[in-house]
Amino acid sequence: QVQLVESGGGLVQAGGSLRLSCAASGRTFSSYAMGWFRQAPGKEREFVAGISWIGGSTYYADSVKGRFTISRDNAKNAVYLQMNSLQPEDTAVYYCAAAWRKYNVYESAGYDYWGQGTQVTVSS
Repeated sequence: QVQLVESGGGLVQAGGSLRLSCAASGRTFSSYAMGWFRQAPGKEREFVAGISWIGGSTYYADSVKGRFTISRDNAKNAVYLQMNSLQPEDTAVYYCAAAWRKYNVYESAGYDYWGQGTQVTVSS
């Protein structure tokens, strides 16, 4: 069982930055691929970024590539999402998710555990 707790959301003006954190419980964090997803009002949950459990490869949605950076610290059981040049269309609830030894980080159905989410609001 893995528990995920996100933090770092908030209100920011367009062009600003936020850093989301996700703290994970458990001893096998390094064996989980980690992902960030988001869901805006009236829209489906979408993939934002993912990081592999082996090798640390990173993957991004086209809409955030070049602006967002995902990273992980296995010693701290944590994954981060640095978000720069934020735009109003980035407004959503952001979720952290963990997938046991998965290679496909894009599909939400492949994730085993989810956090409760943190709200990110970008004003224009």
